[in-house]
Amino acid sequence: MYVLNTILLQAQSSAGSGWSGMLMIVAMIAIFYFVMIRPQSKKQKELKKQREAMQSGDKVVTAGGIHGRIKELREGADTMLVEVAPGVTIKVDRASVYPFVEAAPAKK
Repeated sequence: MYVLNTILLQAQSSAGSGWSGMLMIVAMIAIFYFVMIRPQSKKQKELKKQREAMQSGDKVVTAGGIHGRIKELREGADTMLVEVAPGVTIKVDRASVYPFVEAAPAKK
């Protein structure tokens, strides 16, 4: 916030017209969009595609950190059954499940 105030004060105190201040604000909005908003929306779209491609038997991790395998996908509902141990299943919301990606082995 301090940086924004400093920039705006410098733009107002310049001898030019108000266009330089407007240009600075537009540039800051553009930078904010390309650095923060756009990458986040791309990540959300990719996660949505991964969730739609999930099938029974896939390894997943819930938002709470529980690891398991998908036992049953419910088509009409937004829930699925995840097997966390042999014979133990839990019903979880599809939006709280992330595909499990195995960590790469450490290089020696």
